[in-house]
This record gives sequence, structure tokens and C-alpha cells, in this order.
Amino acid sequence: MSLSTLLRRSVLLLALFSAALLRASEADEIAAVRAADDERVAAILAADAARLDAIFSDGLQYTHSNGKRDTKKSYMESLLTRQTVYQVYNYLERDFRLASPDIALETAHVLITSVNGTTVNNNGLNILAVWRKEGGKWRFLAWQSAKLPAPAAK
Repeated sequence: MSLSTLLRRSVLLLALFSAALLRASEADEIAAVRAADDERVAAILAADAARLDAIFSDGLQYTHSNGKRDTKKSYMESLLTRQTVYQVYNYLERDFRLASPDIALETAHVLITSVNGTTVNNNGLNILAVWRKEGGKWRFLAWQSAKLPAPAAK
């Protein structure tokens, strides 16, 4: 085997090994974002101030499916004063992808039951959430949801 053939094979093996490491690293990051989202949902359902503060980015922008916009402060206030109470948070689909090493995008179809005052809201939503790595930790940066139309009557 010639030196150039050996060199080409070595470079190819190095490239394949590097790609495998990048995929493993990406899978680890996606698992970390998924765990952060699980913690976010648990903190919302529990209306736990410390957990919400830890998972929500200070720059949080949360746009509800009705068009109402919240910041971290106003959304936490709504949850902690029980103005909004989430009762059911059920993902039917949920996917994550890294947009960059420090930004992850989450798309999902979720069924949410919430109570605002005396109004019960049962919503099927498609969502886009943005996660940002801050200080080595994935934090919830943005949310945009859209209501799905009600199923057609049969």
C-alpha cells in the first residue's frame, strides 16, 4: 500500500470518527434540552417559583396561542398567583434540533388544559420553543404557539 493511499484512508477514518463524535455530542445536547423541557413542564404544573426562575431565561418571550405576550416576570407572576393554572400538559409529538451549539429549537404538538379564572381552556397546539445554553445550562428563551382547528364533525 502506497503512502498516499494510507494517508487518504487515515484522513477518511479520522473524518468518520469525528462525525460519529459530533453525532454523539449532538445526541447528548438534545437529551439535555429534552430533560430541561421536562423540568419546565414539571415546574409549571407545580407553580414552583425557584424551579421556574432556574429554567426560564431572563430574556424569556412567551407568546400564547391567543396572541397575549409575556415576559419572564409577567408569565411567572401569572403562574405563581394561580391566575393561570395548568392541569394537563400532554405532548403528542416533540422534536428537538440544534440550530447552533448554544441554541436548540423544539417543535411539538401538545394538548394543554389550563384554567384562567373560571374559564377552562382545552387546547391542541403546535408550538415552537427556543432554548439557549446560558452558563452551561439550557434555559427556556421563547415560545410561540398556534391553536389547532377543532376536529371536523363526522
